[in-house]
Amino acid sequence: MNYYHDIMELIGTAVDAVGVLIIVIGAVIATVNFAAAGKTDFGIAYRSYRQGLGRAILLGLEFLIAGDIIRTVVVAPTLENVLILALIVIIRTFLSMALQLEVEGRWPWRRGEEARQDAR
Repeated sequence: MNYYHDIMELIGTAVDAVGVLIIVIGAVIATVNFAAAGKTDFGIAYRSYRQGLGRAILLGLEFLIAGDIIRTVVVAPTLENVLILALIVIIRTFLSMALQLEVEGRWPWRRGEEARQDAR
């Protein structure tokens, strides 16, 4: 049983590492694209930079939440750890929604309404 916990801890840490890498690589790519587009309209380049950075953070947060879930539920499922996980998920969900609004200019649940209006 201890071997199983060690493997799950390792998997959770690996998923966290992937999340951090996604954020770092996404930030680097967004920054390089912003620097390359520096000769164009600054407002458009800046908006694109924020959107690229926001997308990288959103995807990275998803991996970080998955890593937390794996480690909390599988490795140490105590009531205290589950409550801490719930708080972390609530905070990260709020961050994800705020970033989604920033990147796309609409709330995540409004996406379906716009698709239905476009189909008409």
